[in-house]
Amino acid sequence: MKFLRSITVIIIPALMLSCQKNKGAIDTNIEAKTILGASYGPEPSQNMDVYLPGGRSVTSSKILLMIHGGAWESGDKADMGPYIDTIKNRLPGYAIFNINYRLSVNSSFVFPTQENDIKKAFDFIINKSAEYNVSQKVVLMGVSAGGHLALLQGYKYVSPVKAAAIVSFFGPTDMTEMYNNPASPLVPASYIAAVVGTTPSEDSLLYATSSPVNFVSTASPPTILLHGGLDPLVRPQQAVSLQLKLRDSGVINQYVFYPAEGHGFTNATVADSFDKIEEFLSSNVH
Repeated sequence: MKFLRSITVIIIPALMLSCQKNKGAIDTNIEAKTILGASYGPEPSQNMDVYLPGGRSVTSSKILLMIHGGAWESGDKADMGPYIDTIKNRLPGYAIFNINYRLSVNSSFVFPTQENDIKKAFDFIINKSAEYNVSQKVVLMGVSAGGHLALLQGYKYVSPVKAAAIVSFFGPTDMTEMYNNPASPLVPASYIAAVVGTTPSEDSLLYATSSPVNFVSTASPPTILLHGGLDPLVRPQQAVSLQLKLRDSGVINQYVFYPAEGHGFTNATVADSFDKIEEFLSSNVH
């Protein structure tokens, strides 16, 4: 499944560099600080890169928690690196936490390991928010498998705090549907079974509890979903089904559909995507 990683992790972040927007200088009474490889747990993969803005405070500095893709079995926070300068320019004042998590490889660290690591990282950041001098308003942003994990964290957990918003680039929303109706031979049912660690017939509960669509409620955070109509790995219907559930529950949401795009966007689409994300967060995270 290295194809999935190359599309979601290499193409999108590289293109992001072309659409940075300068939002002006920020107050630097408190200096900006970067912490690379900070541990949020005892396992080697439980680490993150932290980018704290200048002029930050516990009342005004929001958090962006970034989750890389790679089909749950590959990828690294370093693959998300080209997002960083774009986020700093578009969302000045946000503290950025770019995290790693354990990968489902060779029957090791199968589901729900990745979900548990995202929860652990989220809790760690909140518990240290005063030390980092940032607020507890967290926006979750993920790409592909990272989108799935962002949605799952945002909908399933409300403690220690509820996420303020979620951004998902073509993240799976229903794991049972992913298994039963593969988007293409690139992601066969056998692959889903390998990363999850079982099949729906063997453990329907695990598939259900690993599916963000099953945890939408009237209290779910505002969500923006971005998906390509030619995606060969995650069916657009995954986003459509979730968007309908959000709408029915009265949750603020936006579904951005690009008919000619696949699992990875062109320059113009990436620029448009981040224009829409920036506007969405500005309107819904205060």
